[in-house]
Amino acid sequence: MSIAKKPVVVVVGSLHYDIMVDAPDRPRKGETVTGHAWAPKFGGKGGNQAVSAAKAGSEVRMAGAVGDDDFGRFMLASLAASDVDSTRVVRLPGTGSGMSVAISDAEGDYGAVIVSGANLKIDTASLANVDLWKSAKALILQNEVPDAVNLAAAQAAREAGATVCLNAAPFRTLPDELAALVDVLIVNAIEAEELCGRQVTDLASASDAAQELAKRFPCVVVTAGGAGVAGVQSGDVPIAIKALPVRLVSTHGAGDAFVGALVSSLAAGTSFAESLSGANEAAARHVSARS
Repeated sequence: MSIAKKPVVVVVGSLHYDIMVDAPDRPRKGETVTGHAWAPKFGGKGGNQAVSAAKAGSEVRMAGAVGDDDFGRFMLASLAASDVDSTRVVRLPGTGSGMSVAISDAEGDYGAVIVSGANLKIDTASLANVDLWKSAKALILQNEVPDAVNLAAAQAAREAGATVCLNAAPFRTLPDELAALVDVLIVNAIEAEELCGRQVTDLASASDAAQELAKRFPCVVVTAGGAGVAGVQSGDVPIAIKALPVRLVSTHGAGDAFVGALVSSLAAGTSFAESLSGANEAAARHVSARS
């Protein structure tokens, strides 16, 4: 009896050394808040999504850059521990690794500041390497690296026949040349509003926004936090799934857990509806656990 091969997912994107701070609240301008704990954590949207896709059962190849520093060594070790192929993550001498400081409040919500560092120096030429795309089913991109990097990766993925998935976070204007290559667009409520002008406040409005964006993209997913997730493929009826009731610990990284699980499932040939449901469950597990 043959064992089914894992689908190959390529992630091109950011890697951050996260410093997580637990505090009763997030500071206002000019205010100092006394926290009660802090810890280092592997992060960056690209890194988090790569780990999530690997956890969901994909063979994951990560392409990006870190500095030749302790932060970079930590992130490479974390990728290896999560069974992510990091041989295409370049260590850049004289450049600091990407990092962030995230403050999680008593309600489980958070605010963060990122310093991109090496993530801004990913070599676009390296993304054309055919070995990166061998047997690849899907590519995951985010907006924590320059548009030129995303465009080069999307062009290479399209040539290799891989599905191009863009998590357009954080929001920035999407170049037409890149938008034309996106097969699956994944956004949260704020990003959806910025892209289509429709405010997302609940599951119904998330479905409306997804349908509006589906006029421009073949497949659209709009996450609406505690309300749930809506998705639509061009020409199909929208799918809306309520969030699962869980005890909220922290929302930090929940979107990345969702994206990795969703794309891994789609790459394995699972239906869109089942993939949405599975990703919704993955996000619920993430927000209810202390990582």
